[in-house]
Amino acid sequence: MSAKGLSFPKKPFKTFGGVTVPHKKATAVMDSVIMPPPKQVVIPMQQHIGAPCEPYVSPGDYVRVGQMIGDSDAYVSAPIHASVSGTVSKITNIILPNGVKSTAVVIDSDGEMAEDPTVLPPIITGLSDLLRASRESGLVGLGGAGFPAHVKLDIPEDKNVDTLIINVAECEPYITSDHREALENSWAVLSGVYAIKQLLKIKRVLIAVESNKPDVIEVLDKIAYNRVRDPKNEVRVLPLKTRYPQGAEKILIQACTGRQVPAGKLPVDVGCLVMNVTSVAFLATYMKTGMPLITKRITVDGSAIKRPANVIVPIGTPIKDVIEFCGGYLQTPKKILMGGPMMGLALYDDTMPVMKHTNAVIAFGENEARLPDETECIRCGRCMRACPMHLMPPAICQAVESKDINGMKKLGILDCMECGCCSYSCPAHRFIVQKIRTGKDMIRHSESK
Repeated sequence: MSAKGLSFPKKPFKTFGGVTVPHKKATAVMDSVIMPPPKQVVIPMQQHIGAPCEPYVSPGDYVRVGQMIGDSDAYVSAPIHASVSGTVSKITNIILPNGVKSTAVVIDSDGEMAEDPTVLPPIITGLSDLLRASRESGLVGLGGAGFPAHVKLDIPEDKNVDTLIINVAECEPYITSDHREALENSWAVLSGVYAIKQLLKIKRVLIAVESNKPDVIEVLDKIAYNRVRDPKNEVRVLPLKTRYPQGAEKILIQACTGRQVPAGKLPVDVGCLVMNVTSVAFLATYMKTGMPLITKRITVDGSAIKRPANVIVPIGTPIKDVIEFCGGYLQTPKKILMGGPMMGLALYDDTMPVMKHTNAVIAFGENEARLPDETECIRCGRCMRACPMHLMPPAICQAVESKDINGMKKLGILDCMECGCCSYSCPAHRFIVQKIRTGKDMIRHSESK
């Protein structure tokens, strides 16, 4: 037991559903490599959940690394910074992987990587300073969600958060960028943890790592048990069962604390704050250097990639340049994903730029990209047993096909996290997730009228 009666679980609590997916994490043992600045970057003004930014620069302007080039007055938003030095060649529009149209600033790099002189470490003496620094850094959830960090850290006064969970699960196949972050920047991980713990006055920190990462568990264990910085032993590593989608926020909370986040509620409603390991490490680095979020470590893998690797690249780098840095294509790619094979989004080509929340680029050849033929549902119930949110996918799909908006809502379609467990476990190869996304779009359009 620790202060205020909070216990530290010796093993994770049971969770419902999920599937066992292939490991395929060959890049986990590869040190990250730094990619030189590309000739040109394309930096979208929409790289986060919330209001898009407006460009602060115009064609012909010279910009430096770390300079703010876009921002918004909205609370739920995060500023955008230049990742290279050079000249703004144009302001254009691009279509993001999720189909959203976004303004983008195109910068022709001069190769100098000259830093903006205003880049200075922030002065942090209290929580308000941390919130301001989090926003000014441009930090958003780096695990893939893209939620502005300052909003997450700004806990309402009527909420009592007693537990901070650091997400190092990384349960998708292929992706190992968080794995390498934990190994290569373990100091920053724990420094960020202790800073957040102190400023938010949190009494219990659980660093959640899947058991298939023994090297990460060993490294973080040694640093976490620090008698000087953590005399009450309130920061501990919790090995998790290796099962997808263990890293999903609501599943992680239940596995670590036994608490369940009700439908429509947030982690703070059950006293928890969940942060991705790379987000925490970046925050510590920003407090030390003042350099905003301008680079991202991504896993580049798949059967069509010649030299898989974890690569640290400037944000806005075209994916084709990253793949070329990794030796190019081993075979003609038939599918390119931004993200992992379970929840990643398919790209129409490789010109899409790397964004803040990009954690992987996976390129598959003919065999891996081929989709099986969809057949009729046989009512076996495997999708329901696999759904970690206790939903009924067949009924939801039927409501979508019938365009029954009220029926979709009653069946909890908006609670679906689109993890893909249903589709993965379906022997009829039904395109369940695609239908659920269609249903969510129907609801959004009906509510916007």
